[in-house]
Amino acid sequence: MGSTMAMVLEFIAVLALLATSATAQYNSGTATFYGGQDGSGTMGGACGYDNLYNAGYGVLNAALSQVLFNDGASCGQCYAITCDTTRSAWCKPAYSVTVTATNLCPPNYAINGWCNPPRPHFDMSQPAWEQIGVYRAGIIPVLYRRVPCARQGGVRLTITGFNYFQLVLVTNVAASGSVQSMAVKGANTGWIAMTRNWGALWQCSSALVGQGLSFMVTSTGGQTVYMNNVVPAWWTFGMTFTSNVQFYR
Repeated sequence: MGSTMAMVLEFIAVLALLATSATAQYNSGTATFYGGQDGSGTMGGACGYDNLYNAGYGVLNAALSQVLFNDGASCGQCYAITCDTTRSAWCKPAYSVTVTATNLCPPNYAINGWCNPPRPHFDMSQPAWEQIGVYRAGIIPVLYRRVPCARQGGVRLTITGFNYFQLVLVTNVAASGSVQSMAVKGANTGWIAMTRNWGALWQCSSALVGQGLSFMVTSTGGQTVYMNNVVPAWWTFGMTFTSNVQFYR
């Protein structure tokens, strides 16, 4: 009975998130593209995701201008983007694309660049951009809004660093798409708060090698999930582990 009620509450939460997204107001911005026809040039980036296929994101992605990037707090968030036909003849009318924030489009104050504050700008992968704009335009006005992220499988954790310093990359995050806070617990420790190092990488300065690890992660949507014993004691740096939990807000 308890598990059935939990499933019902989760379903209601998902419907509420979708309803909120559907009625959310579109904002005006601009968009360019980079990374080549296959999107390979968008791999890596300021969020730390490296191979975007392995991270669960593919090539429908974008680098955000500084005002949208929010010092990395927006990494993993999803945006529905359409070309603004009222401001350009270079649009593909009635087309929309959803992209994941995976990189920073840095400001260039020497030339008053498109990614300078306070401009909301998306430097999209070419495959994503060409779904809404005509290639020859190069830059188009767009309408955008945050939307829930759809992901396959559970949240993934990649551990790097060295003996007394762990960096944990959190990927494949659904719903709000981004992480607000997290903590780690070793087999021989209590919960240890982690801090954002950069992008989607979170750090901990503790001796955790040789211990099984659990994680407590809170999304920017306000949901906290527990990944108990998700990392076995035999883990080594560079390994990725997939949890059996996912976010719905």
